Amino acid sequence: MKSGTEKIINENLARLLSRAENPRSLSVDDLFPRVLKSTRKYLPEGSNIEIKNFIDTLKIDDLCLIIACEKKDDAAWKELVENFGATVKSAARNITKNNEDAEDLASSIWAELHGLKENSHGKLAYYSGRGSLGGWLRAVVSQLAVDQYRKISRFVQIEENREFENLANENEEALIVSNHDTPELLLDEKRTSYDVAKALKAAIENLSAEDKLLIKLYYFDNLNLKKIGEISGFHEATASRKIVKVQAELRKTTEKILQTEHGWKTEEVSRNLSNTASKLGFSVEKLFVLLIFTIAQEMFR
Repeated sequence: MKSGTEKIINENLARLLSRAENPRSLSVDDLFPRVLKSTRKYLPEGSNIEIKNFIDTLKIDDLCLIIACEKKDDAAWKELVENFGATVKSAARNITKNNEDAEDLASSIWAELHGLKENSHGKLAYYSGRGSLGGWLRAVVSQLAVDQYRKISRFVQIEENREFENLANENEEALIVSNHDTPELLLDEKRTSYDVAKALKAAIENLSAEDKLLIKLYYFDNLNLKKIGEISGFHEATASRKIVKVQAELRKTTEKILQTEHGWKTEEVSRNLSNTASKLGFSVEKLFVLLIFTIAQEMFR
């Protein structure tokens, strides 16, 4: 027997499913477990109206497509590959050195998504419908690239101007994920990650309209410097200098917010950021680039 909250979810999900352009013969029961999990995660104590509004924002057609793929619907899987194959290849090419490496990475992505490696649903089970499917797939590509780099070497070697900006973490809360020795250490790092992510988000929100647009164009829309210059009305070299300046400003503001609003001492800021970056095999500078990317993906979608 469903609880009151579950009934609200069920009713609003039925209404949302009725608006889907292609429900793929799925029922409310097929989608309910996924939506229930997302609702509990993002609105653990949400009111009825908050739950309704939350469900209304879900990308129902994308969610139906993914769940149909999980149910081994060959037509759905074919459509996924056809409609998003270019997205996956483009994301792979942005963080690899050549077309051959990009093809290999793209192939690995489809294997991961299809669950071929573990004979399970693979990463498809992580799509919640909260954001666009294309954006989620780009994050999956980036995460797999990070995983592969870590297996090859302790340190990620950056050889292309935009490579690191595209190494996204699939964690939807944009918290840093790494290996941990003890539960106590894990708890401390989660708390640290949360503070940093919250402070950086506040720093981005405090940017000028022009600088915020630069962050969106570069980190969320994934535009190159030339295109950003054309949109903004200045040369790509100027665009590059401006983005570097904004990155530096964001780091400075984030560190200030950590001290003034989160109670971190100066030495704690330096030590915690250095320790977190070290555990991931990154420099603090590269860590901030990754954080800006993940926060931008969350804020602008």
